Amino acid sequence: ERLFTLAPNSYVEIVLMPALVARARERAPGIKLRMTAFGNDLAETGVISGTTAMVLGRIVDPPDNLVVQHLMDDGLACVVRKDHPGVRDRISREQYEMLKHVNVLPPGRLRAGVFQALGQQNLKREVAVSVTHFLAVPEMLAVTDYCATLPKLICRSLERDPRLKGLPTPVDLGTFP
Repeated sequence: ERLFTLAPNSYVEIVLMPALVARARERAPGIKLRMTAFGNDLAETGVISGTTAMVLGRIVDPPDNLVVQHLMDDGLACVVRKDHPGVRDRISREQYEMLKHVNVLPPGRLRAGVFQALGQQNLKREVAVSVTHFLAVPEMLAVTDYCATLPKLICRSLERDPRLKGLPTPVDLGTFP
């Protein structure tokens, strides 16, 4: 038995880790995986000392001895409650700007990326609630008429919740690594 410590950010933990855990179970059933918090300080994650095998997330200015590999890009989409009174299959720019929004404030550059994408398209939103994790979003949306703009792969995961529906953003907000 061997223990591997991984430090995924909250996005990776939801989007990639289930498949990675399933693959590890299938290919290496004797190993154990332990997730630790992903932070902006790589020393705190344990990756520099070697106690953490891998960090999964956006790494800014990595040290020279750290191997960094780009894994994927994602885009943005919207999520609202399935029976939202004002939103059917699409959200217009006007609707988007009139709705109140739930915003996720994860650490790192993802937050800046969403605000930057909205700013580049001159798309405005009124943030009514800010939360610290993607998993808080479905509970907020299920009991309000709010909207959330999230990575598409997070939206796809949230669409499994029968209370919610995913929709394209009213304008193309591009992709991010």
